[in-house]
Amino acid sequence: MANTIVENKKALFDFIIEDQFEAGISLKGWEVKSLRDNRGHIKESYAILRKNEVFLIGAHFSPLQNANLSDESEITRSRKLLLNKKEISKLIGLIQQKGYTLIPISLYWRRGKVKVKLGLAKGRKQTDKRMLIKERDWKREQQRLGKKQLRGS
Repeated sequence: MANTIVENKKALFDFIIEDQFEAGISLKGWEVKSLRDNRGHIKESYAILRKNEVFLIGAHFSPLQNANLSDESEITRSRKLLLNKKEISKLIGLIQQKGYTLIPISLYWRRGKVKVKLGLAKGRKQTDKRMLIKERDWKREQQRLGKKQLRGS
């Protein structure tokens, strides 16, 4: 996606993504400006449900030099995610019953607004991670061997 601000590649490795949702995010002006300057990180963040609302916890937006921040806790404050009632009720059912986790997969621009792609995820077991690494290495090796054969002939 050309409008991507930041991706959470670690989440795709650590979790199996069952379903994806697009949500808006409630931001302050300095946060939008810092995202325009690619100063956002969502590596260790997650989303939670509180009182039928969804919040993004742990996302880190570094302020620009000229930003006037009175409190350092503003950098990692919890930010409200904007979803409709139908999506929230679906998420409540899945998270409470089946033990899923909501994690942000990416932040991106859509029509001038910042959007968050949320993944409904289950944790990956250590053996699954090892298999994923082996599979990725094997594909890389196949590509490398294929290139050698093309050069050799």
